[in-house]
Amino acid sequence: MLPDPYDVQLAAPVHGTVVEAERGSLPFTLIHGEALVACAAWALGEAGVRAVDVGRPWRWVVEEGGPLVLHDALCPMTPATFVRACIDRTVADDVVVVAVRPVTDTVKQVAAGLVGETVDRDGLYVVTSPIVLPEAVVAALSGLPSHDFAVLAAALRERFPVVTLEAPAEGRRVSSPDDVRLLEALTTP
Repeated sequence: MLPDPYDVQLAAPVHGTVVEAERGSLPFTLIHGEALVACAAWALGEAGVRAVDVGRPWRWVVEEGGPLVLHDALCPMTPATFVRACIDRTVADDVVVVAVRPVTDTVKQVAAGLVGETVDRDGLYVVTSPIVLPEAVVAALSGLPSHDFAVLAAALRERFPVVTLEAPAEGRRVSSPDDVRLLEALTTP
């Protein structure tokens, strides 16, 4: 029998939530016949995360203890194994972990309204999901500074140690129905 990869003894349970606020109706778009938000929730469950209702008071999350996983409903196909790797890194190093993907679009500088030189993409990343907060960070916050993951990551970086982990391709963030169709094609077995 193979060992359970999630059989890690933690001091406190890992709680998490799927963030769908401020994302319009896109989280309820179907991928592989299921809503994006449902797929994201399943990934949390498969990673051993106890679901927390977004409506819970922050003090409850603090009192429960343990790390908190924030999973973006617009990154529905992020593998549970990657979510768990982010949790493990948070627990091992007591740091905020922010998942990222490399920027693949061409990025240009703009000055005085004119398009200028192309920016080197090496080292440019887009924030995806999850963001994992260690217990001490959860306790230090009075709530989430933002539901926008890029804004949240920047706010956390100002106050706490943050590391990034590169998410796999299926962990990309969708921003339109066309993106959903592309992700569905990418993740069809």
